[in-house]
Amino acid sequence: MTALLVVAMFAGFVLLDVVVRHVAARRTLARVRRERAAVLETHVRLDFTDEAPSLKRVEVPEPKARILAVDDEPVVLDSFRRILVLAGYSVDTVETGPEALGLIQRHEYDFVFTDLKMPQMDGVEVVKAVRHLRPDVDVAVITGYATVETAVATMQHGAIDYVQKPFTEDELTDFVRRLAIKREARLAEARRPRVRIVSPGGADEPADESEYVVPGGVFVSEGHVWLRIEPSGQVRLGIDDFARKALGAIERIELPQRGAHLRRSAALCSVARGELHAQVRAPLAGRVVDVNGRAERHPDIVAASPYETGWLVVVEPDELATDLTHLRIGKPVAAWYQDEIERLRHAHGKTHAVEDWPRFERQFLGVESDAL
Repeated sequence: MTALLVVAMFAGFVLLDVVVRHVAARRTLARVRRERAAVLETHVRLDFTDEAPSLKRVEVPEPKARILAVDDEPVVLDSFRRILVLAGYSVDTVETGPEALGLIQRHEYDFVFTDLKMPQMDGVEVVKAVRHLRPDVDVAVITGYATVETAVATMQHGAIDYVQKPFTEDELTDFVRRLAIKREARLAEARRPRVRIVSPGGADEPADESEYVVPGGVFVSEGHVWLRIEPSGQVRLGIDDFARKALGAIERIELPQRGAHLRRSAALCSVARGELHAQVRAPLAGRVVDVNGRAERHPDIVAASPYETGWLVVVEPDELATDLTHLRIGKPVAAWYQDEIERLRHAHGKTHAVEDWPRFERQFLGVESDAL
């Protein structure tokens, strides 16, 4: 009986907590909508005729997106502005296409919504002009039933979608929300650094700092050391493109001596810049048969040419076939790089020249796992 009472009390507390949170969320939403309504009431009366004769502008704090709408029917714009401002968007509205084109050249917008049938400049012309002047801005069409076919046709000119009027509040807010989600997903994808598999000879060619390259035929370890098998059966090692970008400038490098024996996951070399130090781990076991003395004398070549003149050592491997099972090559490297780049951005807030080398060493240059 006591146990049932305890369970009932616990369930009651959980239910009460849910109710309290729900009520608090509704109150917060209501307060925010009141604040936006006040902004709407005030800003819509401001005079922006110096920018465009028919311009009405409402800006909300921390908007979900910035929208410019053009329609020759003021009643449609009033409805558009009221619905989207209350939903958390900053909205500019104008009644002609030329006004809209003037504004997009002076202001930042995420979306332009244009009616199709307008005097001076119709919606098709607006779509074409916006896509020409500001290809970074998404254009959607406001259309009536009679012009749906034309609205669909505008997508050939760069419009992303259309909304049919008259629209309800829910229909419009859902439509804009979907567009915003698609836009953010597309921008996030565009922001992702590019990872390319290139020919061995093209790995050190100048590339954009946001681009990462992996030479074809090169193995890469989890500790970001590359390995290339020489015709003799020996292997050449170096620091990969990910590590050299993350570390930035290298001022000093200490390599093992010829004849030294490396153990897999033990130190291969140490690098330094100022007071920063990091160890790079060996991806295989074997005897060092050659050392790049030039890299020790001129450490900058490790970053400038990681796959060619910036190599580190040549090793006679002990168990190459076994050690290769712990490495990646080709497309798996490119896919893994994307994960590593995101992990680095999340951990350090940047992907180039990180400041916390000890942390980077622990997280990205650490001991190899036993299997991938």
